Amino acid sequence: MDNAQNFPLLSLILFTPTVGAIILLFVNKRQGDLIRWIANIFAFAGFVVSLPLWFSYNVQGAEWQFVERAGWIPSIGAEYFLGVDGFSVLLILLTTLMGFLAILSSWTAITERLKEYYILLLVLQTGMLGAFMSLDFLLFFLFWEVMLVPMYFLIGVWGSDRRLYSAIKFFLYTLVGSVVMLLGILALYFYNHSVTGVYSFDITQLQQLNVPFGLQRWVFLAFFLGFAIKVPMFPFHTWLPDAHTQAPTQGSVILAAILLKLGTYGFVRIAIPMLPEGAKAWAPVIGILAVIGIIYGALGCLAQTDMKRLIAFSSVAHMGFVMLGISTLTEFGINAALFGMVAHGLITGMLFFVAGSVKHRYHTLEIKRLSGMLIQAPRLGWILGFAAMASLGLPGLAGFWGEFPAILSAYNPGFGLSTALFRTLMVIAAIGTVLAAGYLLWLYQRTAFGEPSEEFGGGAGGGHGHATHALSAGVNEDGDHHDEIYDVTPIEWIAWTPFLIAIVVFGVYPQLMFKVMDPAVTEMVARLGETLG
Repeated sequence: MDNAQNFPLLSLILFTPTVGAIILLFVNKRQGDLIRWIANIFAFAGFVVSLPLWFSYNVQGAEWQFVERAGWIPSIGAEYFLGVDGFSVLLILLTTLMGFLAILSSWTAITERLKEYYILLLVLQTGMLGAFMSLDFLLFFLFWEVMLVPMYFLIGVWGSDRRLYSAIKFFLYTLVGSVVMLLGILALYFYNHSVTGVYSFDITQLQQLNVPFGLQRWVFLAFFLGFAIKVPMFPFHTWLPDAHTQAPTQGSVILAAILLKLGTYGFVRIAIPMLPEGAKAWAPVIGILAVIGIIYGALGCLAQTDMKRLIAFSSVAHMGFVMLGISTLTEFGINAALFGMVAHGLITGMLFFVAGSVKHRYHTLEIKRLSGMLIQAPRLGWILGFAAMASLGLPGLAGFWGEFPAILSAYNPGFGLSTALFRTLMVIAAIGTVLAAGYLLWLYQRTAFGEPSEEFGGGAGGGHGHATHALSAGVNEDGDHHDEIYDVTPIEWIAWTPFLIAIVVFGVYPQLMFKVMDPAVTEMVARLGETLG
């Protein structure tokens, strides 16, 4: 905690988006450009003030760094208690970057209710950051719930045709998980009081408790349900394809890149280190459900006719690889899972951005109606191909280091877990990588290759001589006027370039990320070893 007392850096990062949201409350809703500028300035400032975490975090230093602690509700033992370790540093940086790029990419994409839209995005940013920073359980739960409301309205107001159904489904699923998780938190809270005589929500203190196995088993189940719904794991995943498909592009990006990671973060940061015997007891179940999710998600992708829905089902499969790595309870597996979380955020976020641009140009995401993108918008087509290759785990790109090491970690699970079971899961998960290549290449072949559809200005001759030029405007079969099919715009280049660079950099030099995570993972697994032997 040596660097913690100098400056309240975490509070600055946490509340910078909130300040922007408060300022927007006093701006006239008719001043659209001013609203956009304020939102973008504060989102960018939020990213800039988070950069010192990367440069100042000491990988060999104290377990918790940049710690801030103050009284909040003394009567029940709740504190304003923030701190970060190697897990949360990376996720906070991912959150601030994604938040800024999502707001930037909204500049021309959102034209209605601008003020409310940007306020909700900034409040959502604060909620996500707070969940990754909180070391007080009540504070963590507060931020966990804060995220629910902005995302509900983002889907319900700015979403597609079935937005209200999807928003309510998302809200109800997540709320049920939150209530069950709260019961687990309260069980630990009261058990801590029975042992120590102190009421406290201090996560670092509760991790020191020697909780009886009987209680661990049930409390871990409560956390498992709360976090598994957020991941989401099979069979709690059914809200995800609807929410992704109906949400605006920026909502889909944040949902895939950040919100899903809160579930896996909860397992690694809270459930496993706090309840090691419960984690060992439930690890085979988690591993089995993870592999079912890998195969089910891949088969679901092969059955989709909508590009965005296919990407959503791919998230179910990819998060299955993350959970398989976590279920092994090994340093190798958990490191791979954490890397996979960040890689999935970058890659799937990029895929949703591309899907949003396709929808904006073609006014449809129906795969059979899309073709010839490499002719009509070649740069967009090549970017889609790059993201697809990263998603299927091509070596040299970030997706490889999250997917294949997670599979390999199942070969030797930790702490006496069934080797036969996990090696079987490893083989089944490996089949999932073949299916992933199948559905992603199928998607790319259908949308990028071939001649452009007559519906969108193609036909005989296909427009080969106009690869980078806009094609004639027309009316598609639904009667919607579509604008000229144009290639990647300057705003899109600005928003997407950080994704493209990061996917390559982390793919070529994964140690850049592993060196930050590994000390925290080593410490956590060592503690598990003290309990589980």
